[in-house]
Amino acid sequence: MPKRNQCAPTWLKTFLHHRGGGVSVLAALSAVGVIGMASFAVDLNRGYETMVANQRVADMAALAAGVAYSAAKNETILQPTAQDLARVNGITTGTVVAQLVTDVPTPGAKAVQVTITVPMTVTLGRVLGIGAGYPVKTVATASLATQSTAGCIVGLANSGKAIETQGGASINAPACAVAGVGTVANNGNAISAKNIISGAGDIVNNYGTLAADLLRYAGSFTNPSWNNNVPGADKRVQQSSTVADPLADNLDLSSARSLIGNWRAPAALSNPTTPSGGAVWSFSGSPSLAVAGFRRGNSSNFTVPAGNYTIDSMDASGGVSVTFSAGSTVTVARGVAISGGATVVFGNGTYRINGGFTGRDVTFGDGELSIGQGTVSLGGTNRIGTGPVTINAPLSLGGGTTLAIGAGAHAFGGISVGGGSWLTMGDGSLDVAGGVSVGGGSTIIAGAGNVTISNPGDRAIFVDGGAYFFMGDGLFSANGSIVTGGGSRLVFGKTANHLINGDLSASGAVLFGAGRYTIKGGFANGTGGANNGTPSWPYTSPITNQTWGTSLEGVSVGDADMAGVNVSLILSGTVNLGGGAKTMLIAPGTTTNGGAIADILIDSLTSADTSWSAGATNVFSGAVHLPNSALTSSGGNSTNSSTRCFMLVAYRVTLTGGATAGSTCTGLGTGAGGSGTVDLIS
Repeated sequence: MPKRNQCAPTWLKTFLHHRGGGVSVLAALSAVGVIGMASFAVDLNRGYETMVANQRVADMAALAAGVAYSAAKNETILQPTAQDLARVNGITTGTVVAQLVTDVPTPGAKAVQVTITVPMTVTLGRVLGIGAGYPVKTVATASLATQSTAGCIVGLANSGKAIETQGGASINAPACAVAGVGTVANNGNAISAKNIISGAGDIVNNYGTLAADLLRYAGSFTNPSWNNNVPGADKRVQQSSTVADPLADNLDLSSARSLIGNWRAPAALSNPTTPSGGAVWSFSGSPSLAVAGFRRGNSSNFTVPAGNYTIDSMDASGGVSVTFSAGSTVTVARGVAISGGATVVFGNGTYRINGGFTGRDVTFGDGELSIGQGTVSLGGTNRIGTGPVTINAPLSLGGGTTLAIGAGAHAFGGISVGGGSWLTMGDGSLDVAGGVSVGGGSTIIAGAGNVTISNPGDRAIFVDGGAYFFMGDGLFSANGSIVTGGGSRLVFGKTANHLINGDLSASGAVLFGAGRYTIKGGFANGTGGANNGTPSWPYTSPITNQTWGTSLEGVSVGDADMAGVNVSLILSGTVNLGGGAKTMLIAPGTTTNGGAIADILIDSLTSADTSWSAGATNVFSGAVHLPNSALTSSGGNSTNSSTRCFMLVAYRVTLTGGATAGSTCTGLGTGAGGSGTVDLIS
């Protein structure tokens, strides 16, 4: 059996056998201990330095593997991505393991975990001839942010409260995040979200409920000791986060905002050419010499044969009946006046009239009608056939007057319809160089075609209480504000971009045809029950039997007073909602060139405050983007997404007085934390 020291190296044997110089075995062993302690200290320092260096590599490997997985959605890409990055950064020994883990950092979430292990040799082991060593292990985890962690309610204020509930108000977004740069405070009923985040501030709860998989805050978490309606300590993380405007760099929004204030000029109006030198035409019981030959015997009926006629002025009275045969070209230099029960039928042809036109129960056939400056007023029942109609003066209909105009280009110096009257126009452009006014109980219906109205500095469109204005599909431009009264109905057609150079203020029911609405001003909805509490849509006109509001773009809108599907509203002002109206606005799923913008419902850079109040019920789908505006929802206002997605981004978000806001979906594809986002969490 070998002696105890036979396995020792030569220098140690020498120490053990030496008896001279006062060196004892104890001294020799002490020397070994001193040398070992020093060696272990060096080894520990080397291991620590290796661990720090490898941690940086592991972090980068986890992030790189996470990004690769987010793009490929395939776990097989994790291992080679992490190994390649580790090798490039100098780790050529040991092992690199990359794997997908679940329920990290919160239940239901996923993350990529990278573990790097390298061997370290103990120096004393080499001294003693023993292969001693230990592993240095580093672990990094990168979360895979899915749509379930996207922010639905975002407050951008970096001081004070970015998001706050008060009184009986609540926020319900169980599948996505409620996030503020500053403090998130529940001084109301509840905030329910996938995550509740204060990027640079605190999370504060009072008597209400916080429900979330994760609370993350930079400052502190405050909650009364008696209130257990909050996530447990294991779901609270004191850590700063980056909460930013997800739409700050959206190029489509920047392009759309550049068009705010734009408008198109209506077709230029001018007086028709009416040569002078014609005779006076007077149809009556005692007709003028110029028309006496058109009389049928001794009757009160007159028939003008086809021909070209130059007339100085024309009148008809005394119950006579006048018919211009088809195929005529007629010019009148100094006006037409029809009165006293007379009826006039202008057959198919060309009619150019200066000096004004007054009459009732008038019919024009197909062809061209051009009326110059002067008073233009109709009564009774009137009709104008297919063809271009130009009236270089305001058209006024009152007292139950009706006017049906066929298809063609329609141009007016202004339109005023009141007193229970109505005006219908077939397909074709509508140009109005002045305002359009519809009085109570009256209606205007325009067919498909471009609508261009200009009344700068005033109302381009005014629809009074109980009045209706319906437009068909086509380009739309209004230079001036648009105002509607209670109980009114207004329908915009479908087009890429509706240009409104003024405010849009609606107190009645509105249908927004698909497309973008570029508004130089604010949008106010004070409908207040547009039709005395009964559903505003659908509506069928007794005039044309047309029905509006059954659905828009295949979506039923019959429960809404104000509705738009596949719409984006781009404003310079803000959006104030009130009056108890039911509003349904749905953003488009895709971007249209020069038109609606995917997932964007409302956008404004205004710093003016925004108010949603007075019991209004809103179903919004898409992003409401008001990054500089403090939004207050009060008075029982309810804003939610129904079964769709809703995102609200504002400078401050305050819900008070029983107001509610919520989203039932996991997020929008607007760049607010989609599946391509990877966050290093450990």
